[in-house]
Amino acid sequence: MKALGIDRYFKTILISEWEGMKNPEPELFKKALIELNVSPIESIFVGDHPENDVEAAQNIGMIGVWKKESQWDDIGADFIIDDLKEILLIVDIL
Repeated sequence: MKALGIDRYFKTILISEWEGMKNPEPELFKKALIELNVSPIESIFVGDHPENDVEAAQNIGMIGVWKKESQWDDIGADFIIDDLKEILLIVDIL
């Protein structure tokens, strides 16, 4: 996040390894919600893995956004994006 220069755009950053958890453990997602003081239905999770990211987030009630990866298709995400810039369009819709 720091190397990309995007850490400044986030209030909370949880790295699964640092937290001692791995996706798709729901506790990791729940911890993020608690730290941000938001409910799952108010939250969007963007990931590139259909099960560990998108499905895991959806399982606790979050909106699951899949950042396309060529190795998977037919993903049951709420939204599918090619570029992270598309998140702004999703936020506008919601």
